[in-house]
Amino acid sequence: MTKLRATIAVLAALVCAAAAFHWVYGVGPAARTPQAFQPPPVSAASAASDKVEAATRSKPAPPPDAAAAGPFDGTEPGVQFHTGEVLEFAADVAKLSNVANLRLQILERRNFFGKNAWHLQAFAHTENPLRMMFELDDQFDSYSDSTNLASLQYEMRLSERGEKQESIQRMTSTGAEPAGTNATQTRVVPGTRDPLGLMQYLRTVNWMKTREVRGPVYDGHKLYDVRAAYDGAAGNIAVPAGTFAATKIDLRVFDSGAELKDAHFVLYLASDSAHTPVLLEAVMPFATARVALVKMK
Repeated sequence: MTKLRATIAVLAALVCAAAAFHWVYGVGPAARTPQAFQPPPVSAASAASDKVEAATRSKPAPPPDAAAAGPFDGTEPGVQFHTGEVLEFAADVAKLSNVANLRLQILERRNFFGKNAWHLQAFAHTENPLRMMFELDDQFDSYSDSTNLASLQYEMRLSERGEKQESIQRMTSTGAEPAGTNATQTRVVPGTRDPLGLMQYLRTVNWMKTREVRGPVYDGHKLYDVRAAYDGAAGNIAVPAGTFAATKIDLRVFDSGAELKDAHFVLYLASDSAHTPVLLEAVMPFATARVALVKMK
């Protein structure tokens, strides 16, 4: 996977993110107390199939600057997802404008192997002139538990320059969950989220009370620790979809206790009732990317 393809894939997954809890503009500073998404990761069992990279079998350590915490439910009961929600974004990388478009959808709430789940979806496509050199059309699907947005199944349908790859992974912490047709059973830590479920989870966090959350995230290849922290009010953010009062959420990714240096992400979240993500910035060694909201319904 090239650096550019990896970047756009990460952007698609993170933008799929939607937003964090509705913030009252101008809220004052408060003590930052790290909390865990669910039981913090203590081990990652071996993947059941050789299709999953051996790295998923590693044991992720908590971020070095985050205190250990027990089970935590930081969700805000009043936050409701909107079935049929569609968010469209345009991505700029360095001095290149509109290099890719991203579409995020909440398709439905449904029964998934006996569990109530959200079906989340994202698409990423490169645009001309970049598309003439780098044709990319990716689709991501997540079936996430409706109570805590832990991943039940994560699907990737990737197309790069005409080369297609498909991965359907059924998440399990016990090995007892059925894999279903064409799916691979993948062992993960209890409470693990995929990137789409993680970002939807951030919409439900009560940031008024909780200034930092962290937990295990499986990206389809490897298990990571992700930390999301409130980073202050951002004022008014202007994007093609409009101008929004926003707050800033800092996202950092850790692998076996060490922070990844390839990219540092910042989400700007609107203070509207939908908790809309309006802008994502990714600072990378070779470029800075901005993903801005263009349209929503």
